[in-house]
Amino acid sequence: MEKTAAEKTDVGLLLELYRKMVEIREFELKVQELYRKGLLPGFVHLYIGEEAVAAGVCSNLESQDLVYSTHRGHGHAVAKGVPARSVMAELWGKKTGASGGRGGSMHMYAPDYGFMGTNGIVGAGIPLATGAGLSAKLRKSGQVVVTFFGDGAVNCGSFHEGVNFGAVWNLPVVYVCENNLYATEMAFHRATKNTSVQSRAAAYCIPGVEVDGNDVAAVYETAKEAINRARSGGGPTLVEARTYRFVGHHEGDPGTDYRTAEEVEQWKRRCPIKTLQEKLLDDDVETRDSIREIEEEVQRWLEDAVQFAKESPEPSAATVLDHVFC
Repeated sequence: MEKTAAEKTDVGLLLELYRKMVEIREFELKVQELYRKGLLPGFVHLYIGEEAVAAGVCSNLESQDLVYSTHRGHGHAVAKGVPARSVMAELWGKKTGASGGRGGSMHMYAPDYGFMGTNGIVGAGIPLATGAGLSAKLRKSGQVVVTFFGDGAVNCGSFHEGVNFGAVWNLPVVYVCENNLYATEMAFHRATKNTSVQSRAAAYCIPGVEVDGNDVAAVYETAKEAINRARSGGGPTLVEARTYRFVGHHEGDPGTDYRTAEEVEQWKRRCPIKTLQEKLLDDDVETRDSIREIEEEVQRWLEDAVQFAKESPEPSAATVLDHVFC
């Protein structure tokens, strides 16, 4: 019998992937808690349930590589290595945040970590990432660019124009569609006739691959191949990661008017974190201590981020015109 991706992957790597997923999950649960208490300004779209995609993809990236995110981008930021303190402080609107408290959830940038921003415009990160890929190629920097987007973006002009340009110029870009089956409240199958995103790669003569977005080992291996191809001059890949958000579209949306409780529960039973934990414990009972240690370390990491953000100063009103160009 052929081995699964998890069976082929080193236990040490699986534990690191587990850590990254737990970091993202616990971070988002804390954001949900703080937002519901009225402590965080603005609007948040949580990544709960989709952690395997960000963890699996970004674990293959080097520090100089670039990530272009979406409105649901806290998980991408954490996975790319942006400090939790910086992300939490930005969500809190504090001076110490990644964007100085000016961007919040949907306009968070940390270029020092290769995180080129969350984005409130659906599909807008695709042409931006493609442009960055062109820059990387012309500069011969060796960088790879990853852009994340949802199924709602694949019917936008920016998707077709961006992927076509990336293909024509053979750019080092990996296009990752996080297909969670819904664009806000619109089911994907109601919005498009062809629900296979990866099949659209054929129109641009680039590789397209579909992966179980709740299997972090499978995502890791798929992304590794695509990123290596991009870095070696092989051009772009379109990756479709089939996944699901356990929560509503945004915090405040119960997510119950357009999805059945049975559907949500079915996907929760495929939780990427729970699935990997069970796999690790089945393979080696000694990993139980490692898992417990990871979970305890993540809690300390998260408590530090919250305390830092809570105690950080707000931006001074005197700086309101800083960074305003027109």
